[in-house]
Amino acid sequence: MNSFKDKFSEYISFTEENLKRYNSTLPSMEAQKNLIDAMNYSLEAGGKRIRPVLVYAFCSALSGDYRIAAAPAAAIEMIHTFSLIHDDLPAMDNDDFRRGKPSCHKAFGEAMAILAGDALSVLPFEIISNDNDLSDAQKIKIISYLAKAVGREGMIGGQVIDMENETRNDVDEANLRNMYRHKTGQLIAVSCMMGCICAGADEAKIQAAAEYGFRLGLAFQIVDDILDVTSTTEELGKPVGSDEEENKTTFVTLYGVEKAQEKANAVTDEALAHLEKFGNDSFLVELTEMLLKRKN
Repeated sequence: MNSFKDKFSEYISFTEENLKRYNSTLPSMEAQKNLIDAMNYSLEAGGKRIRPVLVYAFCSALSGDYRIAAAPAAAIEMIHTFSLIHDDLPAMDNDDFRRGKPSCHKAFGEAMAILAGDALSVLPFEIISNDNDLSDAQKIKIISYLAKAVGREGMIGGQVIDMENETRNDVDEANLRNMYRHKTGQLIAVSCMMGCICAGADEAKIQAAAEYGFRLGLAFQIVDDILDVTSTTEELGKPVGSDEEENKTTFVTLYGVEKAQEKANAVTDEALAHLEKFGNDSFLVELTEMLLKRKN
């Protein structure tokens, strides 16, 4: 049986292979080469690939062949990358570095970065709709869940809450949880849901995966809050201390590092409890624990 590290590496290699395949430059698109280069610049910047890994892992946990989930797994990484490109823009977080190298707008200019993000926000739906491994019913369900997770009720809505919180002095834990559920949790939850759909799961299993994903997303974001004050720019690959500079309320500013870590631990335990519905799949359990203990 493959070890956790072997399976994780296998999932990441499959993700990298498919990202290159889905966003290659065709002869008919030579005039758009700069756009595709900007898209690939950010897609190939690395990262943990947690969202596509979750797609594969939930498909596998339900005895599905993870390779049929290639399209939605690539799609969710493209959506995530589009959000990072736009987050780094001067009008948003104004970050010059991402994953240890210049942000997309620093490498290609602000206009091209905006367009690269735009293109990465719509290419996923083309990829899924043209996929040959999934049924029409599966594709419709995946597209519906994914669109909701990205839009006003999802990640983009969460970004709005995040931006508006910067001008408030009354942000509490309930507000933070709501913001993180939308900004971070939705994409992580829908990754889990799409893996279940690819495996042919029923609605009960799909929703159970979502509940796990929302809790994993919250724990992931609390750990991010902690790393912003305890890590280094070299470890994170992006500037640290940016939350304080931007007047952001986080779990650390509300409670301090130690209590924030306790809350991350508790939410992780809640996520793990939801994996009982998936036979406490060993890969998912180890992945959940790894994300809690990560240093970048």
